[in-house]
Parts: sequence; structure tokens; C-alpha cells
Amino acid sequence: MEEKEYSGPNRELYGLLNISPDASTEEIRKAYRQWAQVYHPDKYQASNMKEIATENFQRICEAYEILSDENKRQIYDIYGMEGLNSGLELGVKLNKAEEIKEELERLRRRKEQEKLADIRPTGSILANLSLPHFLDGDGIMRGMAMNSEVQSQMSKRIGIAVGGNLAVTGNSGRGAATAVLKHQISSVASIELMASAGLHSLIGIQTTRHLSPHSSATSGLALSLKDGSINLSNLWTRQMSQTSNGNIQLLLGTESSIAVGWQKKEEKMSAAGEIKFGTSSFGASAHYTHRFSSKSHGRISGRVGSNALEFEIGGGRRISKFSTVRMLYSIGIQGIFWKFELHRGGQKLIVPVLLSRYINPVFAAGTFAIPTSLYFVLKQFVAKPYYLRREKAKALETMEKTSDLVREARAAAAKAQLLLENVANRKRNKQTEVGGLIITKAVYGSVKALKKQDELEGSNDDLASQVIDVTTPLNFLVNDLGQLKLHEGVKKSGIMGFCDPCPGEPKKLLVRYTYNGENYQVVVDDCEELQIPHEAHKL
Repeated sequence: MEEKEYSGPNRELYGLLNISPDASTEEIRKAYRQWAQVYHPDKYQASNMKEIATENFQRICEAYEILSDENKRQIYDIYGMEGLNSGLELGVKLNKAEEIKEELERLRRRKEQEKLADIRPTGSILANLSLPHFLDGDGIMRGMAMNSEVQSQMSKRIGIAVGGNLAVTGNSGRGAATAVLKHQISSVASIELMASAGLHSLIGIQTTRHLSPHSSATSGLALSLKDGSINLSNLWTRQMSQTSNGNIQLLLGTESSIAVGWQKKEEKMSAAGEIKFGTSSFGASAHYTHRFSSKSHGRISGRVGSNALEFEIGGGRRISKFSTVRMLYSIGIQGIFWKFELHRGGQKLIVPVLLSRYINPVFAAGTFAIPTSLYFVLKQFVAKPYYLRREKAKALETMEKTSDLVREARAAAAKAQLLLENVANRKRNKQTEVGGLIITKAVYGSVKALKKQDELEGSNDDLASQVIDVTTPLNFLVNDLGQLKLHEGVKKSGIMGFCDPCPGEPKKLLVRYTYNGENYQVVVDDCEELQIPHEAHKL
């Protein structure tokens, strides 16, 4: 069976019937009958209970009506309730499943074309500062360099990039403008035409072809308009594993060279290295980046060769969704530097500051230790308290905005649990008699709140407001064999008797249960599958 890519917001109806997103029509019908027996209004005499049953019975019927209809189910799986409410399933042109697929594919192509038409600018500004020059009275600025590029996908196969660069050092400067036209010949081959005007004017052509699913080759030819020299380039790349690849590059021309490189990228780290031998120089470089969290990382790099000897260490932190700041300390034959970087989207601001042209061990140690110590002090006593206050303020703001919706959702969940209670208690008593599966405590909600389980047992109102007790609905879902299954890819807030107690926050489900007289506990993510009992959950 083809593996589906689940989307949380579009799966609440599956949670309502407690079925898998891959459920067959017969499984949907069977689940509907089971839930309809529980919530049918004719089963209740008291007016308030009949009203609650009617409310939930309508929810069950709506879920069944959508999921049992092949056309509506396809739209719901892709676009959710928004797609259904937009009227996409209506009209004489959309009566068959094939026609709906064609319409959805047309919409996807239109969105893809709109995305391709986007203009993506990138650029960087490099400002070289020098403390020795400043102390000598020659000004602090040593030079500046700027480059910018704008890429645009004109069609699915054709893209263009236009850019330029400018550099100023002392009383001299240089600049260039470039244009690149790329054409995707086929799914495995592409060609690029390039022209550059400026100090090093040239024209060139480059082709790339995928030789296999794991390897590719790129060949290029460039003609210098200044002296008529020709440069040839060849690059072979091969994927060595799921997270690493290697490459060999050969350049033939005025500066011939051969280089061998390697890159590795994983969730927590990335690393790369290269060795290069040329007709007039040689060198090697490497870097390693470790991600301490989703917001911070550390970096070590080094270069050695005929005209370079440098060691660099530092780190960075993400300060917003699109912005990252980084500070690096560098020491080498060119002197001692601090380097400040700001990355935002495709833009970079890089400011290297020359501290000393000469390497003095005491000065080098001080320029590394003092800012490093200052960083950790500021992080601990200024930045961290600030971010904690800001996160708390955002959480309070979100809670205020959604408080009415959460209150209504909690009330609806409480009503649903009221109707499940009798059956849940009967199932629990039956399991108690045979020593089967008994859910003793189940709590669903904020990850932060669930980490403080002990405080949840007390009277901490702030934590309690971020979770909901779902012991009753889970006992109800235990089958006659003493087993419970919640399906993968379904947000648990959609399950009958559940609700989302903290919109926008990451959520988990904590379940404590007994089986054959022994205690178990498990915590699962919001859309993660849960099957109990399981030996791995034993305490």
C-alpha cells in the first residue's frame, strides 16, 4: 500500500470515528454504527442528555457522510473542511472521482506556477574593520564588498539569475555584473549559459547530468574576453550515504587544479572538508557545526595551505523565524579577528574586525576568553530571562485570544465524556474482573505542562488549564480483548471526548494504565500511533 503523508489539521474526522486515515469503506461504516449506538438521541430520556446526544450524533453523522463519500473524502484529505466548504465538490464538472482529481491537479499546477514565478533575491554585505588602523588614526574601515543576485523561474524548465558585485579596498575598487540562463532539458539533464561583464569579463556554458540516482557530473567551458584564455571544468558528485556525499573537481586553464571534497549533514551536525592541489598553490579546509538546539549552534573551522593558515571557532543563535546571528573568533597568519554575522532570509551582513596584525599569546587568549565569558554572562542573566518573559507574554496573549474557543471546546468535550461514562465504567469493571487493561490516568495537552506531572496532581491552575483529563474516553475505547489503539497521523484533539486545551502549543498524551496487576506509563506525540498494552511501557 502506498504510504500517505498525513496532515494533522485535515484528520479530525478520522479521530472522531477512531479510525485510520487508510480505513476502508467497510471500516468507516462499522465505526459509524458503533458510535451511533452510543450517541443516538432515542437512547436517552432526560432532556439535557438527549440534547447532548443529539449534538454529538450530528458530529458523527457529518463525519460519516464525508468519509463514506469517495469524492468528498479525497477533497477533505487534501484541503480539509475548508476545501469542502468552498464548494469544490459541487457542480456538473466535478461529479466523478477522476474529474475531482483533474481539478485538484489543475489547482496544484497553478499554485506551482505561481510559486515558480516568485523572485528570490539573495545578497551579502562584507564590511572589513581594523582596530590597528583606527588606533593609528587612519580610520576604522579597511574595505567593503557587496554582491547581490535575483533568481526567477520563468517557467517550469527555464530560470534566470541576474547579479552583480562590487568591492572597494583603500583607493582601488572593482565590480562585475553577471547573468545566467538555465534550461532543464529533461528530468536528468540541464544546461546553463553565463555571461559576466567587468574586470574579468567572460562568457561560458555548463551542462549537468545525473548519471545515476546517486551520482551526477557537471562540465563547463568559459572564455575570457580580456585575454582570450579558455578554462575547462569538470565536477563529479556522488551520494555516499543518506547524509553524506563526495565530489571531485578538475579545472584546466590558466590556474589548473584538482580538488576532492566531502560533506555530511545530519539533524544535529554538519561537516565538510576539501583538499585542493593547483599549479601554483595547495590547501586544505574543513568545518564542523553542531546544533545544540533548534535555536543555537557551535562552529569550528580551519584552513591550511600555501597562502593560508587560519583557525576559527564560534557559534550562533536564531533570534527570530528568519534571522540568525553568529560570532566567530579567528586566528591565523593574517592576524586575530572577531567576525560578526547577521543572516536574514537570503541576505547576509558580515563584519570582520581585525584586532591585531601580530599573534601575541596573551592578547590572543584575552580576545578569546573575555568576549566568550561576556557572552555566557549576558546569555544567562540578560538574554535568557528576556526570552522567557517574551515567551510567557506570547503564551498569555494566545490564551486570551483563544480562551473563549477553548472554553467552548472543553464544554463540548465534557458533554461527550458524560455520554461515554456509563459504557466506559462497564468496560473498566469488566477488565478489572479479568485483570485486563485499565486506564488509571490519561492527560492530554501542553508538552511543558506534562513534563511537570507532579504539579498537575496539585492545585496549579496555570498548568491544569493547559491539559484535559481524557481517562474516560480512553477507557471507552478499550476493546473486548483488552487492547487500545489510537491511529497514526490523527490529531488526538479530534477524538470524541478530547479537545485542544492550548491552541498553537505542541501537545502530547500521557497514559498511565495497569495490565495483569502491573503498572505502565507511556507518553506519545500528538499524531503518533499508540498501542497498549506494551511491554516497553512497564514501570
